Amino acid sequence: MNHRPRPLVAGNWKMNGLRASTRVLEDVAAGYTPGLRGKAELLVCPPATLIRDFARAALGSRVAVGGQDCHAKASGAFTGELSAEMLADAGATYVIVGHSERRHYHAEKDADVCAKAAAAHRAGLIAIVCVGETQGERDAGKTLNVVRRQLRGSVPEASNPANLVIAYEPVWAIGTGLTPTPADVAEVHALIREELRRIVGKAEQASVRILYGGSVKPSNAGELLAVANVDGALVGGASLVATDFLGIAAAYLG
Repeated sequence: MNHRPRPLVAGNWKMNGLRASTRVLEDVAAGYTPGLRGKAELLVCPPATLIRDFARAALGSRVAVGGQDCHAKASGAFTGELSAEMLADAGATYVIVGHSERRHYHAEKDADVCAKAAAAHRAGLIAIVCVGETQGERDAGKTLNVVRRQLRGSVPEASNPANLVIAYEPVWAIGTGLTPTPADVAEVHALIREELRRIVGKAEQASVRILYGGSVKPSNAGELLAVANVDGALVGGASLVATDFLGIAAAYLG
């Protein structure tokens, strides 16, 4: 019998937030009621400068804190980089790898993403591996092929439901206000679920969480999070506002 995993609602703050923004995390923690805790897990991924402050503020709340990227190596002469071990030492339990902005602005390839996900596993972090197509790739009918290629190249062999989350974020929907139809989301998430059978095995694939990301907000969360094989959301701008982030998670209170 397939076991649907506990949903995860994750906030990616990107390059936003100063120390005063800890108040947002405190508001999220205060709104993370026992009823909501039983329905979904909450994760906030702030800039690296805030991970320790956020981890301290989240103590006792069960709100998890994560990083937005990591280097593949544990240490070395890599000026400006942060290892997965450093993120864990600061209090992170998750790290996002392969976000489209990293793939585009930093020219990261699938192999780079795979190495970073393996580094996350090495450090005891849960890797959120991002995949998704551009507008041009969707218009050319290449969405499924692109997502399949990214999955096969970006997910380490040692992955399992305890250390892996997949996030499908169509690049054209990130920060644009555009969202694919529920049918489009269902098609891609079904492909990801099938690919997970090959990656982690038939018995464990159903327990790997697959998040949808791309212009998720309280007004559309209910519809998107109800789609088959959608086990939560990776939220961008809306995660910067506690009421919006909690409003998205509240879709699970239904």
